[in-house]
Amino acid sequence: MAAPKLEEISHPPMDQLQGLEYCIDSNPSWGEAIALGFQHYILALGTAVMIPSFLVPLMGGSDGDKVRVVQTLLFVEGINTLLQTLFGTRLPTVVGGSYAFMVPIISIIHDPSLASIEDNHVRFLNTMRAVQGALIVASSIQIILGYSQLWAICSRFFSPLGMVPVISLVGFGLFDRGFPVVGRCVEIGIPMLILFIAFSQYLKNFKTRHLPIMERFALLITITVIWAYAHLLTASGAYKHRPDLTQMNCRTDKANLISSAPWIKIPYPLQWGAPTFDAGHAFGMMAAVLVSLIESTGAYKAASRLASATPPPAHVLSRGIGWQGIGILLSGLFGTLSGSSVSVENVGLLGSTRVGSRRVIQISAGFMIFFSMLGKFGAFFASIPFTIFAAVYCVLFGLVGRFQDLHIDTFALFLGLSVPEYFREYTAKALHGPAHTRAGWFNDFLNTIFFSSPTVALIVAVFLDNTLDYKDSAKDRGMPWWVKFRTFKGDTRNEEFYTLPFNLNRFFPPS
Repeated sequence: MAAPKLEEISHPPMDQLQGLEYCIDSNPSWGEAIALGFQHYILALGTAVMIPSFLVPLMGGSDGDKVRVVQTLLFVEGINTLLQTLFGTRLPTVVGGSYAFMVPIISIIHDPSLASIEDNHVRFLNTMRAVQGALIVASSIQIILGYSQLWAICSRFFSPLGMVPVISLVGFGLFDRGFPVVGRCVEIGIPMLILFIAFSQYLKNFKTRHLPIMERFALLITITVIWAYAHLLTASGAYKHRPDLTQMNCRTDKANLISSAPWIKIPYPLQWGAPTFDAGHAFGMMAAVLVSLIESTGAYKAASRLASATPPPAHVLSRGIGWQGIGILLSGLFGTLSGSSVSVENVGLLGSTRVGSRRVIQISAGFMIFFSMLGKFGAFFASIPFTIFAAVYCVLFGLVGRFQDLHIDTFALFLGLSVPEYFREYTAKALHGPAHTRAGWFNDFLNTIFFSSPTVALIVAVFLDNTLDYKDSAKDRGMPWWVKFRTFKGDTRNEEFYTLPFNLNRFFPPS
């Protein structure tokens, strides 16, 4: 397709976000970069702790098992983040555990053949191996779609207008992990929310030696203050006679992570035993892999803007999805109890700190690997109450969600929020999803797909975008502007942003 004429672009967009101190390939000083990397590591702990804390007890696992799963998840998260930033999209994105895999994993946990095992430890191990087998098989979906460039072909149907609800819902679609969780412990959550907004927004111009310390390190400062405050409440006995749910969300010593963690433990493949394979489990997990793929696609688009890079070309996006598939394969081999996708909260932190440096994310990956092996130290940081993270999510998810200032496709946006909310409410009341046939794998597939706001938004937005007068509305959809970014040579900056290291482009020539 020929390059668009200037007059064909009705609303000339800003190619890159303005006001960033450091973009994708510029780096702060080493001291500042290390501090910022540690901040990304702290933020990544929220999901890394929350997923095993919910799933491991359902499997019959002990506190020690939970700690090992958290360590393994962080270890693989660090490896996947390094692989993605070096060889994948090369965008500054953290690749961590994903809630998209919760539905099929819970289905595996409740499989009668596993749930009937009386010995809790044996049930935990057998369930873990079943989850591993399903992840290993399902990872082939992203590996094939990515490395075959099929996802690159699919992405040619994505216009800026069609991607607006997808990218918006990458942030807005996680509203249930924000204030609803803050409300579980208001005495910690509300002060954290207020303090983080005050430091990151109102005091962001406060500088020390020309460094905007409040804007750059608001997360570290506020978490330290509120964590100390929460520990003071715990030590003073404020929660002694409170309900168990309140203690779980408020106390700093309720997770039992530090006491259960070993001093040194290096995760390794097949540490739980040989994976087991079941076709029904694998099919349900494939739906989660597709959801992860779509959510990550939206997150990559948002990260490129927040890192002041060009939108990733189609083949770069497909390459990143391929490496993400490798990441899910590693998750299955190591036994992380979750597949992987781009961490939305860490993408939001790029916009909050105005630092989109790739090096910072790679340093955070180093922290993940290092502290996952030093169990006691990692568990110390992981004991931060999840309510504190939820308060931060309220701000960071919004930063990702406001990615576009264009007119949003309100129909797709509404359905993207409404349909998954219906599925969630139905499941909470009936203890199963709306799809409830005798075919368990079919139920898992549909319930997983429609639990995801970005997935629903993509289905609706892309369908309408490519069927309703799509030829006559190309300018309004933004297609003339986006077409030049579809190929590697469409923009001269792509070579700077996305070229593989170590001269590997000789063997994997861009298209």
